[in-house]
Amino acid sequence: MWTYIARRFLAVPPLLLAVSFLTYGLLYLAPGDYFTRLEEDPTITAEYMAQLRAQYGLDGGMLVRYWHWLVNAVQLDFGHSFRFDVPVFDLITERLLNTLMLSLASLILAWGLALPLGVLAGVHQGKAIDRVVGFISFIGLSIPRVFFSLLMVMLAAVTKWFPVGGMRDQIYWDTMTSWEQFLDVCHHLVLPSLVIGTTQMASYMRQMRAEMVETLSKDFVRTARAKGLAHWQVVYKHAFGNAVNPLVTLFGYSLASLLAGSFLVEIVFAWPGLARLTVDAVFAQDEPVVMASVIMAATMLVAGNLIADLMLAFIDPRIRLE
Repeated sequence: MWTYIARRFLAVPPLLLAVSFLTYGLLYLAPGDYFTRLEEDPTITAEYMAQLRAQYGLDGGMLVRYWHWLVNAVQLDFGHSFRFDVPVFDLITERLLNTLMLSLASLILAWGLALPLGVLAGVHQGKAIDRVVGFISFIGLSIPRVFFSLLMVMLAAVTKWFPVGGMRDQIYWDTMTSWEQFLDVCHHLVLPSLVIGTTQMASYMRQMRAEMVETLSKDFVRTARAKGLAHWQVVYKHAFGNAVNPLVTLFGYSLASLLAGSFLVEIVFAWPGLARLTVDAVFAQDEPVVMASVIMAATMLVAGNLIADLMLAFIDPRIRLE
């Protein structure tokens, strides 16, 4: 297994190098830069604009600029944000923690509901519980995430049960105790995690149901039943372990999909996460922030795939990563 992990880690640098080069090329080919809007001011001279671009490293060719960025990035120096004038690493770290918090809550909700409901639907195929689960998954797959977010915002505004947006109370936060601050963040976390988790849950639920239906019809399950084992032993000890394998392989992609799916949700709910920061940086052409955000997203995808492979080997003893 250690050989497999080492090979996977050795494949990470070329992947990140290719992603970073492609992203930097797209940013370079985009018209204008962060300081282009300043040229509309007639009081700003061309000499001052050239000085600004030279100061922030925007005056050279693409390969020269990319090489300068790469040398610093290897040392975990992603430069300064043009827009916020703070180190990009500090800015990304703060926003990444917020996004990971939202993604983790959504992941727990999605998998915590998808697995048991999918098993119930597969075991009771064609019965009322199966139809109810099918209806839930149909709603989750059909409703657009942005529309669902707006519905939740309207629910919060009408009922006053949940905050309309943000991550914490802007008025009483400084006067709260640590426990009250934790509860306040959880309160703000409910609706955005519900939106992301519900749409993710629907696909996993359908996948789990299909795998359970197929697994329950196999010979080893019929043999287990013929031995006189209890129904719950057949389902959870024999069928579930084999049916869940394809879903474990989806776990790595779920991390990246959660990050991508949180883009619009973070904007609608004003959640101060990495996705919202990336969108704002793209529109503002804040080059250092965009590059660091893309690299962080690619790293999360690679880490998620590695975790999924290790979990699959741990769950299924037939799989040997060597």
